[in-house]
Amino acid sequence: MEGSMFAIPRRYSHFVFGVIQSGLTSLVAAGIASFPFLATGHFLWNWLASWLISWAAMLPVVVLAAPAIRSLALALTRDKPRH
Repeated sequence: MEGSMFAIPRRYSHFVFGVIQSGLTSLVAAGIASFPFLATGHFLWNWLASWLISWAAMLPVVVLAAPAIRSLALALTRDKPRH
């Protein structure tokens, strides 16, 4: 095992990226949306429930949209400045 934590083949890196990116993004967004629950003492429960629901919803969106977004980003940028 070449220094990696898991032996997931590189060809699945798109899916690993999608899992990590959607999980992190939905974790932060759910925390922000749950902020008003700090006063009621239900913040942690609401955050976790919201995160799991939003992660389940966002994971397929990210995995399916990432290639199109990557292509669009490449179309809108260039390697070297024009002279």
